[in-house]
Amino acid sequence: MKKLLLFIFICLIVFFGLTYWSLSVGPSEIYISRIIGSKEITPQGVKIENTVQVSATNQYRGNALKRFMQGVNYRKAWETPVTAEILYLDSFEVLEEGGGNQTNSLKVLGHEGALYSLRSVNKDPTPLIPEAAKILKLENIVRDGISAQHPYGALLAASLADAAGVLHTHPQLVYVPQQEKLAKFSKTYGDRLYLLEYETEGDINWTGRSNVVEIVETDDLQELKLEMGDALQVDVRELVRARLFDLIIGDWDRHSKQWGWALQKKGNRLVAIPVPGDRDNAFFRIDGVIPTILTNELVQPMVRPFEKDISYISGYVYPFDRYFLKNVPEEIFIEEAKALQAILTDEKMKKAMQQWPQELQQLNGNEILEKLKNRRDKLQKYAVKFQKEIERSDFLEAPLKGSEDLALPSGLERCFECD
Repeated sequence: MKKLLLFIFICLIVFFGLTYWSLSVGPSEIYISRIIGSKEITPQGVKIENTVQVSATNQYRGNALKRFMQGVNYRKAWETPVTAEILYLDSFEVLEEGGGNQTNSLKVLGHEGALYSLRSVNKDPTPLIPEAAKILKLENIVRDGISAQHPYGALLAASLADAAGVLHTHPQLVYVPQQEKLAKFSKTYGDRLYLLEYETEGDINWTGRSNVVEIVETDDLQELKLEMGDALQVDVRELVRARLFDLIIGDWDRHSKQWGWALQKKGNRLVAIPVPGDRDNAFFRIDGVIPTILTNELVQPMVRPFEKDISYISGYVYPFDRYFLKNVPEEIFIEEAKALQAILTDEKMKKAMQQWPQELQQLNGNEILEKLKNRRDKLQKYAVKFQKEIERSDFLEAPLKGSEDLALPSGLERCFECD
């Protein structure tokens, strides 16, 4: 027994020693959104070039020890130079700052009246760092964890969504130089890489669907349901398809604030078509000793790795699903799974991959494509499990995320179609 305890003690010492050692590994000088080559862009955004080659950051660079302890992840993708359009905001009006726990963003208004978001490619997870990690000087584990996200995964997710018939926010990779139009935000937000994409709200119909009168967020949809009752319905098939598509691309972060709704007028009724937004966690790659431990289903069940197989389907079921999809028949899930399998052929997925920058295709394309194919092929099985997990769960006993301040009746707080 003493020998066993001694062995465990030695293993713990080695583990923590390697952990702290790996945390100390990294570049001596960190850069964010570095321009490659000799492109000249002045602080005031003089329009000399239309595109620029940019490397997002080198902060995730690591040696063999760091890769072993904290994962290979997408470290090379973060440092790989890609071509981005230089965006001057002459035709935009900067409205306000936005963002979540790790993404800096600006909400801007286009000349045609559509709302857009400039979402930073580089992330700052400081708000997510637990106090215990700060005390133990383990903040780098959280910061380095961003390397599991693909910096340009949202672009590939959008191309695949087009093929799947799922709405998306049309992200475009842009470089925003410092410029007068940014005003007080110029120093903080200028000279950075962004995804310019539509907001999941607004009066302009950019979806390509006919008779859309407005795009609203989930909390606004709930309030409208309170007003309209049965005259407002969610397109359940579209939502099931969108959620099954999430399973294919491994996007585990799909809470209610990640969705908008295109309100389509049909006679005296409105049908709400789901509009997924924020694809930061599509194709989420987890490896390495520390991330594997921290994202184990017993430790953090809602953070799921993008592998060939889905090993823990429960990790994809959100309160959002229980709110909108509980009591939806299994047959609809199976039918939508079959439809996606038929639509997302190998050729179409390969074509979607070709919309990605060539550098990224060479770096991560084959690996991601093989995983996509395998998950697609097993989608009917996953769809049945997903539906059963939703049915096994109760209706909500607390408001959806983002709806905490709404004064909803208990029925509408529990589910969208509850009395």
